[in-house]
Amino acid sequence: MSLSALTELAPARAAGQPAGITSVCSAHPLVLRAALRAAAEHGQPVLIEATCNQVNHRGGYTGMTPKDFAALVFQLARREGCPARLIILGGDHLGPNPWRDLPADEAMAEAAQMVAAYVAAGFRKVHLDCSMGTAGEPVALDDETTARRAAQLARIAEATARESGGAMPLYVIGTEVPPPGGADHALDTITPTAPEAARQTIAIHRRIFTEAGLATALDRVIALVVQPGVEFGNQNVIPYRREPAQALIAALDTEPGLVFEAHSTDYQGLAPLSQLVLDGFAILKVGPELTFLLREALYALDLIATDLDPGYGDRPLMAAMEAAMLAAPGDWQRHYPGAAARQRLLRHYSLSDRIRYYWPTDAAEGAVARLFDTLKGQPVPLPLLWQHLPAAAGLAEAALDPEELVIAHVRRGLDTYHAACQASAAPDYSGA
Repeated sequence: MSLSALTELAPARAAGQPAGITSVCSAHPLVLRAALRAAAEHGQPVLIEATCNQVNHRGGYTGMTPKDFAALVFQLARREGCPARLIILGGDHLGPNPWRDLPADEAMAEAAQMVAAYVAAGFRKVHLDCSMGTAGEPVALDDETTARRAAQLARIAEATARESGGAMPLYVIGTEVPPPGGADHALDTITPTAPEAARQTIAIHRRIFTEAGLATALDRVIALVVQPGVEFGNQNVIPYRREPAQALIAALDTEPGLVFEAHSTDYQGLAPLSQLVLDGFAILKVGPELTFLLREALYALDLIATDLDPGYGDRPLMAAMEAAMLAAPGDWQRHYPGAAARQRLLRHYSLSDRIRYYWPTDAAEGAVARLFDTLKGQPVPLPLLWQHLPAAAGLAEAALDPEELVIAHVRRGLDTYHAACQASAAPDYSGA
């Protein structure tokens, strides 16, 4: 694996040629295949990240350990013809978050095991996030405590990397991020991180890492997580605005070895994403938008099969997903407020896309398999594609491969990110 795609981001910006990289945050095989296929076609590295809740040493909500997740990625890479050297694996929000209900010592012990498992499995981009309080502590911790706990985990990562071999980890610090998966309510504006807060985070981490004898690890800190002023709720998106972020961007100008990492950049579109990259937000994390596109394509195919095959039924895939979510509401209920009708709409169409938690269920996988079997090899009339999935109109009357159609639909989102990450070579968005 070559980590130069990450280590060259700050020098490129300092040289006046800013570029970015997309961080693909999804565990769905079809989304991963789309990302790996794009990397193979472009011949450029792909950064794939797993979060602490999604994947950890105890399985996470996907049931996968870091080793399992890495094996899945490389298995799919072989299928897509993507060389292993192009794949960079990252761990996001690695810290005590999944164990916040435990006392600090116990939560940090779990976090240490998790970080060791990530690094041993080959993850080399490590976001250290110990900002959340544990049992009996404030919800958000001060910078000093956060940095000390991050240093504890960095020490574990360093030792594990030396033991397992390969490149030493690259680190991301900072914790000011939008709510994971988007906000639960409509938002009008988001205030960017204050420049003094960003400077303080950097300064405290430098001091504490140095005091802990982790100067060499400190040299491999490549990015700071900040809030650039972007967000999405269940039904709206706050686009990036350059002017309010200017003071924050100026703070980065004094840190030629760092770039910013931006979370929740989903649904921004090409011009705002390009502006983010031009302004130094070089690592663009995206997740729900990609699984939203996945769901969009699957539901369109569900409608096509309903209209095309009288024996298929009336949108059975959507019905299966509705039943799965109602049977186990824990992953959506507190995020989707309102009356029953509004909740139903959000279950299927929210931009936070919490339906993504239900695709691995047996019922969902069975319904998707039946959908694919129904449409595999079937010619779809042009008017039907125009009605339900106009972006795929070029496939009219050809023998349909529904799985390939879904991958291609997800690729449309990834292609936007790819274009934005070449910002210095893209059209001028400076006045947009």
